[in-house]
Formats: sequence, structure tokens, C-alpha cells
Amino acid sequence: MKNEWTRLTAEPSICGESPFWHPTEQRLYWVDILGKQIHRLHVESKVQDSWLMPGDACCIAPAKSGGLVIALRDGFYRGEVWGGDVKPIATVGLGHFDFDTSTHRFNDGKCDSQGRFWCGTMNEPRTENDGALFSLEMQDGKPIVKKQATGMTVSNGLAWSKDDRTMYWSDSFGHTLHVFDWDAKANEISSRRVLKDFPRKGAEPDYGGRPDGAAMDADGNYYVCLMEAGMLLKLAPDHKELARIPLPVGFATMPCFGGVDLKTLFVTSLRENRTPEELAEQPGLGHVFFKRVDVAGAPVNCFKD
Repeated sequence: MKNEWTRLTAEPSICGESPFWHPTEQRLYWVDILGKQIHRLHVESKVQDSWLMPGDACCIAPAKSGGLVIALRDGFYRGEVWGGDVKPIATVGLGHFDFDTSTHRFNDGKCDSQGRFWCGTMNEPRTENDGALFSLEMQDGKPIVKKQATGMTVSNGLAWSKDDRTMYWSDSFGHTLHVFDWDAKANEISSRRVLKDFPRKGAEPDYGGRPDGAAMDADGNYYVCLMEAGMLLKLAPDHKELARIPLPVGFATMPCFGGVDLKTLFVTSLRENRTPEELAEQPGLGHVFFKRVDVAGAPVNCFKD
């Protein structure tokens, strides 16, 4: 696939996900879920650091007071200092969640504009659509966990509109992108509806992929990776399709905006379960790529603890 993308990383991830640009550190962060690592890279110097997690590193977000909020397989954790202890906030073992960690784990997540951390679960065998979406906020130092929605197999695509009135959430396995009305102050979602159905393989002559991770730009446009299609779908605030941006690999997972002006678009990708033929054709699988764009991204939201 020939386009303007440049490979950023020296070594691939098994399952690269959850990238964000840290505005004060000027670093790109992302996770390797199955490699159980969090990575960060200073783009200008090309210096990369890695932090081994005690379990699957599903997604991350920066914390306002420093460090990261982290979703591992079984719940939410806090890493206050890079490379330091990872302390549980709300986990299955602490009684905050009721799913079976042998068949389910957390997946896609990020913070909303109010500083709450949201994350959805996935059914790893893909046998049931029993994944759920949770939000976490801290009140007087105590975690408040709320189950917000259910009925997904592989939770993905979280994002919020520029006016804080709409929330996006997709099911990668179900090939559907949903939207909700969102009351940011009350933290309540309602009026769930399917925004877009993505046909499955064989349903149409040209398979268009399925929705994965997503990001927002400063104009309120929604960008979502179309897994297997090698495309980034751009939707306007009124949900009209604006563009399909070719990606450097077919198995891209999640975009984010970064750089000093937030006009560098980054995208993570995966190598998990790829065939020898796919790896030979796409040696960049698992790497992070970037390109310059005309429209700046929305800055990352930080966790308030």
C-alpha cells in the first residue's frame, strides 16, 4: 500500500493499541496488549521506554496528577510513576465487576472530557455478545464504577463529540457502530442506536472491513480504523462520510493525533494471528506509523483522581 505513512517503531507489538500523545512530555504512548507492555516514545529523539505489566495491558490514559490510569485484563489500575508499582483501583477481585477473566477481558478505553475513565470488555471466544461498558470516576478518593451499557462482543471505538452530547461505541465482531446521547454532567447515556452497519465478508463483492479503535479531530470529526480493510473512515459531526484514508497496513487498530500542533496522525497495528503470507506482504504489521495531516486532532483527556 503506497501512501504518505512512515514507520515510527523499530520493533513490532503483538497487538498494538490505545495510543495517545502526552502534551507535556511530547511522547507517544501505546500498549501491546498481549505483550503485556506499555510503551512510550519520544518522537524527536527516537528514545523508547517499555514498562512490563502484571497482565494484559488493554488500554491507558494519562492522569492529571501524573502517571497513568490503566485497564488490565481484570480491572482498573493506577501507575503513578513510570516503571513503578501498579496499584488496583477497581477489579474483579475487589468485587467491582462480575465477568469471568478466563473468557473476558477489558479492551478499548479512554477518558471523557470530565476526567472519567471508560473501558469496555470483550468476549475472547466471540461466542456471546455479553461485553459491557464501564465508567470510572473518583469521589473523595474512592472509585465509583458504573456499568453503562451491555450487548457487545468486542467493545471498541470509544469517543465523544466536540459538544459532549454524543458518545460513539462500536462492536468490532458485530460489525456495528453505535451512538448514544450523553449527558456529560450526570454521566448518563441514552437513546442507543446503530449509526452504521459494516457488511461481513462475502456479503458484498468488496469487503470494507470492521470498526476498531477511533479518535476525534478538533473539528469534531470521528476517525475509525476499518480492521482488515486498511482504511481509516472519517465521519463528520452529522455522521456523513467525509473520506476513507488509506492506511499502511491492513490490520491497523487505533488512530490518535499528536505532535506540538496535533497535526501528526499516528496509528497502531497488530501482528497477532497473521499468516506467513500476510506477514511477508505486510512486514510493518505490529508497528506504529505516522503522517502529517491538515486538521489538528482533539487533545487527549486526562483522568482526574
